[in-house]
Amino acid sequence: MANLIRIWIETTHNAAFRSGGWAYVLAEGSALSGAAGGERTGSPERIALAGLTEALKGAPVGMAVEVLSSIPLVRGAPQRMAGAGEPPSEDLELWAQLTTALKGRSARFEAAANAPRTPTAFATAWAELARDKAKSAGAFRAAIPKVNLAKAGVPA
Repeated sequence: MANLIRIWIETTHNAAFRSGGWAYVLAEGSALSGAAGGERTGSPERIALAGLTEALKGAPVGMAVEVLSSIPLVRGAPQRMAGAGEPPSEDLELWAQLTTALKGRSARFEAAANAPRTPTAFATAWAELARDKAKSAGAFRAAIPKVNLAKAGVPA
């Protein structure tokens, strides 16, 4: 499928410090990109929304998206937007950005195993690094270097 973007996204949250990090790997054919970021204070849901929103901003408009994650908060975002469960009452700006990013786009959210040498494990490691950096330095976002992305384990 030439018109399919695959995104592996993972998040991590430290409940004691309320700091969190996210990271994603985006594959468009053989081209890879990715980013990691974090916040000094935030809920696990806010961190998941921030990462998901950033990942979708990096996806070309009009292309179908497959989001793969081991994080239930990431995979459950579409159902929450569709009204399943309690409607969002916090982080409304992120929900609005996510709604805009998904508008007019075919998106499928799937579970991904966090196994060694997979894009999921790669994104988890970067999310942990981002969480630790955010705990001391505050909110940030940075691209993952192409040299590192080559080791992400993205299947051909």
